[in-house]
Amino acid sequence: MSHFALRLLCSITALALCVSAAAQPARLPEPARQSALALEQQGHYAEAEQSWQALRKAHPASPEPWARIALLEARQEHYREAVPFYRKALALDPRAPSLRLNLALALFKAGEFRQAIPEFHLAQKDAPPTEQQRIVILLGMSHYGLAEYAEAAPFLRQAVDRDPANLQLLFTLAHTYLWSKQFNAVLDVYHSILAVNPESAQADMLAGEALDELKDHNGAIQQFRAAIKANPREPGAHFGLGYLLWTQHQYPEAIPQFEAELANDPDHLQSQLYLGDAYMQLSRPAEAVPVLQKVAVRAPSLALVHLDLGILAADSGRNDEALREFLLAEKIEPADVNVHWRLGRLYRAMGRAAEAKAELEKASTLTHAADQALYKKLSGSGQPPVPDAPSAQN
Repeated sequence: MSHFALRLLCSITALALCVSAAAQPARLPEPARQSALALEQQGHYAEAEQSWQALRKAHPASPEPWARIALLEARQEHYREAVPFYRKALALDPRAPSLRLNLALALFKAGEFRQAIPEFHLAQKDAPPTEQQRIVILLGMSHYGLAEYAEAAPFLRQAVDRDPANLQLLFTLAHTYLWSKQFNAVLDVYHSILAVNPESAQADMLAGEALDELKDHNGAIQQFRAAIKANPREPGAHFGLGYLLWTQHQYPEAIPQFEAELANDPDHLQSQLYLGDAYMQLSRPAEAVPVLQKVAVRAPSLALVHLDLGILAADSGRNDEALREFLLAEKIEPADVNVHWRLGRLYRAMGRAAEAKAELEKASTLTHAADQALYKKLSGSGQPPVPDAPSAQN
């Protein structure tokens, strides 16, 4: 979840949990009721809950003790414990003010987004105009929490239309569009963000990611350059530019960007990984090996680091070491064509012809399968078929 989304959630849920959960007293004895309320106001939650529990047992048909106990649990961040009390209070008085919204919020804060959504919809029907915006945002964020970004976007779009200068909302909406692959919509929100904050490095980065997905690689690179110009210390900006340059095989240009990211954040793992790979691609083993070895210690489950270390070892004639690294890469990424191709070449160099043949056949099969999938996709869209392409190799 983006930090903008987290800040947005902190603001809307903190406010909503302050909504009164009081239901109608239903003939509770007033002195006992006032005493319990006073304990709440003084922050004596344990004693207040004991008082409400006593009232609940003495007056089981009254919704108020159930509602107050639920609210006390929620205020102590015991959201799961609050839910059954809210449900019982609602069963006793479905029209009690704010109970439905606080039930939805308790479910939301407990991470039960699927259960929270219908409760927010019900709460929205009777909510006053002052609560409508908050509920719309919470509906969007419930879908967001379920990674249902396409479903979240319309709610967040509605919220932005009501509050177009809210940067937290704008950025959350932009990420929602990005993750639901609505890339042109990301660019529309980008312009809205610039209208509020013309020097936003984060907005430039979002636009860069969208343009890259739209295959406008030059445009994406320019957006990341703009982000760095706006804020050279923006987290991820140098890495993003370096990665885009790396994907275009512009390794000499990518290296300074990875180094700049590491100057800002020495522990940035991805920058270390791709910096080591860029050194390897440029045949600079003395610089590549120590960087890649450091990554291998920190993140041994990354296939690329083992592949690169294997390539460097094979190039230096350390075949046993290369084999160990390639086999690790194969275990992590068994469908990586390049890993099987490298293994095949290594086995052949080691005189293990049968194993070399098996690995090269795997590489060929994987390449053919990828080509067939592309052929079917293009044929289905009315495009002409494409010829078989050779496997990609470092």
